[in-house]
Amino acid sequence: MDLKGKKGIVFGVANDRSIAWAIAKKLDENGARVGLAYQNERLKSRVEKLSTQLHDPLLIPCDASNDADLEQAFLTLKDEFGDISFVVHSIAFADKEELSGRFTDTTREGFKTALDISAFTLIPITKWATELMDGSGSIVTMTFDASHNVYPGYNVMGTAKAALEHSVRQLAYEHGPEGVRVNAISAGPLDTLAARGISGFLDMKRIHADRAPMNRNISAEEVANTALFLVSGMSSGITGAIIPVDAGFHIMAV
Repeated sequence: MDLKGKKGIVFGVANDRSIAWAIAKKLDENGARVGLAYQNERLKSRVEKLSTQLHDPLLIPCDASNDADLEQAFLTLKDEFGDISFVVHSIAFADKEELSGRFTDTTREGFKTALDISAFTLIPITKWATELMDGSGSIVTMTFDASHNVYPGYNVMGTAKAALEHSVRQLAYEHGPEGVRVNAISAGPLDTLAARGISGFLDMKRIHADRAPMNRNISAEEVANTALFLVSGMSSGITGAIIPVDAGFHIMAV
């Protein structure tokens, strides 16, 4: 798939096992120029090292929970790229203490943190991104089946993913007239470093593989291929969609 001439940014690259990195590599391999947003100085050297595998990357420091950082990130994109064609939002976080025990015991601060970082950040990112998209563009975010089903241990992150998915629909509606598409990929469980913080994650992977029609878990490569499709013109008629990449697990009632 030819993405030559397309430019954009991927939020959420933290290490070589992150979904965001798999997507960034895939877009780069297909000709896009990719910006990588990294959260803080602690991650800078790691992302710099990864970026050497890309053709002409742009590294941008950005804490997505900070409005000033977001504004500066897109000003940098404007200066370096002019306009952009895509944004990948692969940002999620909840305090580890909120991902164990009862959902009933979720703290106010823990709830606010999870919703702010995992869902709200898509809104200002879309606002800034659309100002740099000239007549068309694609915004892709990452969700999970826990948005509408109960996964013990996922707790407040399920609520955050539900909020994220409705945000996708709302943003797709508002920006459709501008030619900007907003979609989400609902990926099955992947063995990322972030996933290791979820209580019962290994059981989650086992159950998915046992019950999915394809009798297996998915790979980050399969998620990246779907993101490539959504960024490309091949998906020009798709917006507001939540696309499952889970080996068919989502269709199963038992």
